[in-house]
Amino acid sequence: MALLPDQLLSMRKVFNKLVSVYLDVRYRQIEHFMKNPHEVQEQLFQQLLSEGKKTEYGKYYHFNSLNDYADFSKTIPINSYEDLMPYIERMMMGEHSILWPGQVKWFSKSSGTTSSKSKFIPVSSINLKHGHIKSSWDVVTLLYHNKPDSMVFAQKNLVMGGSISSYSKHPDTMYGDISGVMLENMPAIGRPFYTPDFETAVMADWDKKIDRMVDQCTKENVTMFGGVPTWTIVLFRKILEATGKNNIKEVWPDVQTYVHGGVSFEPYRDQFKAFLPFDEMNYVEVYNASEGYFAIQNESESNDLLLLLDNGNYYEFIPMTLWGTDQEKAVPLSEVSVGVHYALVITTTSGLWRYQPGDTIVFTNTSPYKIKITGRTKHFINVFGEELMVFNAEKALARTCSTLNCTITDYTVGPIFMKGTKGKGGHEWVIEFDKRPQYLAEFEELLDKNLQNLNSDYEAKRYKDMALHQLNVTPVEKGTFIEWLTIHNKVGAQNKIPRLSNSRDFLEQIKELHGTRSSR
Repeated sequence: MALLPDQLLSMRKVFNKLVSVYLDVRYRQIEHFMKNPHEVQEQLFQQLLSEGKKTEYGKYYHFNSLNDYADFSKTIPINSYEDLMPYIERMMMGEHSILWPGQVKWFSKSSGTTSSKSKFIPVSSINLKHGHIKSSWDVVTLLYHNKPDSMVFAQKNLVMGGSISSYSKHPDTMYGDISGVMLENMPAIGRPFYTPDFETAVMADWDKKIDRMVDQCTKENVTMFGGVPTWTIVLFRKILEATGKNNIKEVWPDVQTYVHGGVSFEPYRDQFKAFLPFDEMNYVEVYNASEGYFAIQNESESNDLLLLLDNGNYYEFIPMTLWGTDQEKAVPLSEVSVGVHYALVITTTSGLWRYQPGDTIVFTNTSPYKIKITGRTKHFINVFGEELMVFNAEKALARTCSTLNCTITDYTVGPIFMKGTKGKGGHEWVIEFDKRPQYLAEFEELLDKNLQNLNSDYEAKRYKDMALHQLNVTPVEKGTFIEWLTIHNKVGAQNKIPRLSNSRDFLEQIKELHGTRSSR
């Protein structure tokens, strides 16, 4: 006999309570690494060395003779993707024990943000289970610790994941967005609480995927959802259009939590408040990437992130003052300082040895270790000595939009190069507004002032217009950035728009596409 809806909900609430008890056990493990960070990282380091000895890479670099971090840092080079790519290509062809013991079946595909060339990041079974998936459970663990009345396992949860495919050169190898890989390998316990169906979740055609998500997810009572802000906003608009509702709360009455990561949430915060107009909504930021799951916001009143220390990632950090110089040198977690900007270096249970994902962070606390993401090693503008980083740009943009009651969908920034002997440089912002400011000139002036307030180097270069002109903004039509992603086969959960660049290449591509769209 089928259960009535009320009976089913009652059973789910009981199950939700049982899961919360299990999550209490995991929280004690989180507390352990918070209190004993260096011990936990050293244990992981020794485990990684032990596994590395079984690999071709480990034999080449004589892992048998490495005893401690000093030996490791002197012997193993810091690697880019290009350095490890020959090894990864062999792993994708089914070769065993190249960078990690045994055969790696899964690979996370990332297009990166500065190159059209795809990256394929190995995801070993242990890294998948005890890294990515374990960390996704940590999100729920911290949520239940902070919000004991959470009902994640009483209703449905939605994640906007990517697609998966088999590798044409070796069909046993599978690849896709890390979100798609995680969905395909989701533990059985989580599947009854997930929407949409898995066929829809891993579809490659995002137009069809979103239409099917709208059809399925509007029939469910979603309590938690996750995805990058841009695609989530696209979904929300289609949901409201299909249902005729005024906001998402009217569609999902028990919605409680949004988990976001990949890009800064600040420029999108006001838009989400319009979609979810109530104060009790939980916004949880995570730092997850193709290479690993690194940090989670563990306090709702603080927007920094707790560094995860026991999920297969051994961390090192290069001070940005030394990055790319002859004096470049990484330091372990025990030697970092609050307020210093670092480039992240990781060694993982997937065989990424001293690998640079390309992200920059700053520590806000060392007891426990907490960070903020500040940008990408290649995503800044320093053509004129202004040293503008992504986190400056995001914060200035958020402040400006809030003051002038406007919202944006996407943006990118590039330099305006000096011309002639008397020319001055500047910055051009290409912005796709969701709600445009009343006066563009007012927006430009306020954005420029906010940047100066946040970045003393930019302020110095703007002093009396001596080195830099005031920035200028070029608005583009709605849908321009997503069309660029579609044209360049970069549509997906893991693909992101380059924000800042020392060249005008991407900026000019967007402007050219805008011109084409305008003339249609």
